[in-house]
Amino acid sequence: MSKYVGILTAGGDSPGLNAAIRAVGRACQERYGMQVIGFRDGFRGLVQDRTMQLDGSSLSGILTLGGTLLGTSRDKPTNMIIGGQEMDMTAAIVDTYERHHLDVLVCLGGGGTQKSAYHLAKQGLNVITLPKTIDNDIAKTDVSFGFDTALGIATEAVDRLHSTAH
Repeated sequence: MSKYVGILTAGGDSPGLNAAIRAVGRACQERYGMQVIGFRDGFRGLVQDRTMQLDGSSLSGILTLGGTLLGTSRDKPTNMIIGGQEMDMTAAIVDTYERHHLDVLVCLGGGGTQKSAYHLAKQGLNVITLPKTIDNDIAKTDVSFGFDTALGIATEAVDRLHSTAH
């Protein structure tokens, strides 16, 4: 019987998201034989059940693309705007998780995403978080991949300017 993993990106955009999506997706498929489902636009995609299958063809060629293949949003499960009203959509997220028979949900995001993932874990969902922020402001992490990637890009740009100046 197959195992299923869901992946979403939430919060602000940052460099390295596609690389992380690809790494998680390929590892789950190639090492563990898992089926990988991407949820579009963060937690809102879980509520609205907007998915895409993440397989070899959809993960191929995304390393050089900016942004995130899945899209992102700053919506939080406990206070999402639906039809002009702020609503707690936790039950809808749990329903989508169960309907897709997910064994785990991987959430890529910053501090707000970490808190939302913790909230879902308290509801009984298996959740893994990958800290992502260009601000490098997530407690108990030395470096997050958004920060490291942004720092590398900025350093490379300064190096190019320096060599151009000479």
